[in-house]
Amino acid sequence: MACLVVIGTQWGDEGKGKLVDLLAEGAQAVARFQGGNNAGHTLVVDGDKFIFHLIPSGVLHEDKTCYIGNGVVVDPEVLLSEMERLEARGVKVGPQKLRISERAQVIMPYHQALDMAREKAKGKEAIGTTGRGIGPCYEDKVSRVGVRMIDLLETDTLAAKVEENCAAKNYVLTGYLNSAGLPAEPIIAQYLEFGRRLAPFIGDVAVELNDVLTSGGNVLMEGAQGTHLDIDHGTYPYVTSSNPVAGSACTGAGVGVTRLNQVWGVVKAYTTRVGGGPFLTELTDDTGQWLQKTGDEYGATTGRPRRCGWLDGVVVRHSVRLSGITGLCVTKLDVLTGLDTIKFCVGYRTAEGQEIQRVPASLKQLGGCTPVYEELPGWSEDITGCRAWDELPTNCRAYLERLSEFVGAPLAIVSVGPGREETIALMDPWA
Repeated sequence: MACLVVIGTQWGDEGKGKLVDLLAEGAQAVARFQGGNNAGHTLVVDGDKFIFHLIPSGVLHEDKTCYIGNGVVVDPEVLLSEMERLEARGVKVGPQKLRISERAQVIMPYHQALDMAREKAKGKEAIGTTGRGIGPCYEDKVSRVGVRMIDLLETDTLAAKVEENCAAKNYVLTGYLNSAGLPAEPIIAQYLEFGRRLAPFIGDVAVELNDVLTSGGNVLMEGAQGTHLDIDHGTYPYVTSSNPVAGSACTGAGVGVTRLNQVWGVVKAYTTRVGGGPFLTELTDDTGQWLQKTGDEYGATTGRPRRCGWLDGVVVRHSVRLSGITGLCVTKLDVLTGLDTIKFCVGYRTAEGQEIQRVPASLKQLGGCTPVYEELPGWSEDITGCRAWDELPTNCRAYLERLSEFVGAPLAIVSVGPGREETIALMDPWA
């Protein structure tokens, strides 16, 4: 029995989908434990591209069961659409294949309306959310007025919650945000229909996952977004509304902390982020544009271009510390091929001239910092065909070794291309 947590160490978009798909081979269950459909995982299997927003990446394996934990906020319409697209491509998604926590919170139309109206009202100060209602849904969860998946199966419960919430949200939408309100009746009818269609998939995911572990099975926990979008530990307020750190796997899926065996962190070989917020190693020059074009850096969910820059070791080291990462999975290493020199950030120099190796909580202080770089020689050899450590160019190995040494975690996997086979495995999490 083993339980492995896979998380992002930067601002998301690190390539977790491919890693989860690979690691799922040795697991019986794959569980998503936080976030919503503001995240997208892209997989390339036998040349075919699959994009997932809510369903765990392990769904492409026929003999795996996928779980959506209670820490996820679920848009039923998006989920059903995703299921239909998979079925149309020959991927079976039945109740034995996909399980949804009865305790998971449901994204409602008024959450999306609030999300978009708030961003519009903020103008240039907008955070850069996807507008999919994630934050307002988590707000209702904490305020104890949220709709849960189980409520979609109880007509009276759903009707009472939607009527009360619509009255409250419409007051804000029309009176404060200068936006249109939403009637309760059509929402109730639509979501009862969603509940009818999803009823066979809804259950007690915490119990089911623990049953897998107790019976000796392996569970793979899949995080969304990245550590530095964490609501507590990220670059607040330019963050998501959940906790992408490894500890969230316990609360977000209902698995005890003593069940966790390993935590693997996914690191893109350079750094990207979407939306607003500080990004010290960002490149706005030709190199930044080259990384964006070569790496095809556009959001899987939104299509928005990602900001690109050099790998920030301070950011990754912070993630290793927060989640107790036991293995690093480096992705998109092939994108760096062809660069004569590669820069690696090993510290920040404050406005006062002090060099630090942590991420300040104050955005004012962080904004006054400049990155401290080490320069490493690049490589020109094509690495997409490498399948063993010794096949990588010397300079490529040196870059990876410096990353591992600086952040304090061993290398577990090196990805040299988007395909399943374009991978070098250095550790076995299920051994």
